[in-house]
Amino acid sequence: PRQRRCGFFVARKRRFCRMVPAAGRRFCGEHGQHEEVKERKRIPCPLDHKHTVYEDQLQKHLKRCNSREKPKPVYFVQDINAGLKDAAETPGKQVPISSLSKEELENLIIKLRKASHGLEQPLKEQILSHQALQDALNDPKNGESASKHLKQQASILGNMEKLHLLGPGRCFVEFGAGRGKLSHWVAAALQNVENVHFLLVERATTRFKVDGKHKMRDSAFERLQVDIQHLCLNKVPSLEKKKLPVVGVGKHLCGAATDLALRCLVESYTACCDGESEESAPKRCRSAETEVAPDTSAAEGSRDDCRPVAGIVIALCCHHKCDWTHYVGREFFTALGLGPVEFHYFQRMSSWATCGMREAPATAPARDEGDEETHDAADEPPGSETESGSAALQGVLSVEERKEIGQLCKRLIDHGRLQYLEQRGYRAALQHYTQPAVSLENVLLTAVP
Repeated sequence: PRQRRCGFFVARKRRFCRMVPAAGRRFCGEHGQHEEVKERKRIPCPLDHKHTVYEDQLQKHLKRCNSREKPKPVYFVQDINAGLKDAAETPGKQVPISSLSKEELENLIIKLRKASHGLEQPLKEQILSHQALQDALNDPKNGESASKHLKQQASILGNMEKLHLLGPGRCFVEFGAGRGKLSHWVAAALQNVENVHFLLVERATTRFKVDGKHKMRDSAFERLQVDIQHLCLNKVPSLEKKKLPVVGVGKHLCGAATDLALRCLVESYTACCDGESEESAPKRCRSAETEVAPDTSAAEGSRDDCRPVAGIVIALCCHHKCDWTHYVGREFFTALGLGPVEFHYFQRMSSWATCGMREAPATAPARDEGDEETHDAADEPPGSETESGSAALQGVLSVEERKEIGQLCKRLIDHGRLQYLEQRGYRAALQHYTQPAVSLENVLLTAVP
């Protein structure tokens, strides 16, 4: 070992430990158990065996160990937005598309075309912009990736403005917030507006957040580090105190996260009343919610225990990562004679709309990269079901046919979400909010009471 360095040889790294031991010691504190003279014994931490701790300090260490189970926030309610709880309806393990016979695949496509008959195809184009982003859009320092994100954010804000969702006295909840750039631009558009609050929901720890830019401003930015599946908005202290109408937003909310967010807003937040149990609240409030939803504006002023959702604007993404367990459109699928088996294959086939079948990567539209990562099928690693399925389908379907089928799968899944919102008193719509050259995932879901 090097001079004044630990004498323990780390076999995995093929070198000696580089930590500095205490004076008169041969090993550092981490490898002190190998010391010939053992005054204090070190043992593996019971919470994480990757590190050790002095045995006589174990209880003190357990209270501050980074691997300890941290206390859950008050707004954490286990699986409140999860959806399906009946194990009998939970889909079992399915075989990959590449293992299907030609006849089985053809039958699936027939079912898909029959179920998709009458759906709006193609979607209307509503590519808008907003004045708040004009300077940023015209900045010559922008790279290609930054420009694409700005165009999408500008169009989302433009659609929000058209729906009259940008105004005072609102709480904007950004699901899958990441760095919080979408909320940042909403705040920029409302910089002279009073009584505006932002809740940024993100389960992961995020670096380079933009929240700090708003610390000295009137708009309040609050982060909720929790999975959407367990988020009960009713119990967020700031929202419970201010009782502001909520606007749910999201940019490229991945797969099942969209369904979790919709259920979080439409069921567990809008419908739950004081005194009801957490598990039964969404179920018991559905009928009441259906009756109240058309008159949301009246309920807003007269009922404090049933706070409304003013609107929903979510850029959809990654249908191949949807999950039947969480999907809000199960009733829609069931009414069409479809079930979890068909849903599994349709959500896998939806990736055909964006993956390009790996035949022409040079001519395919550039992927949507940057500070807010998207998870398209083309980003899946080699050997995934998308790639193996594509290879197996060569000669069965052309590239254009597969893209068309992928688009049909996406629209069918999205239409189930539309029906879910419409049944609960919302005017919901789908539209293309940006060009495919900017992002292949270019569909925006909007809903207002």
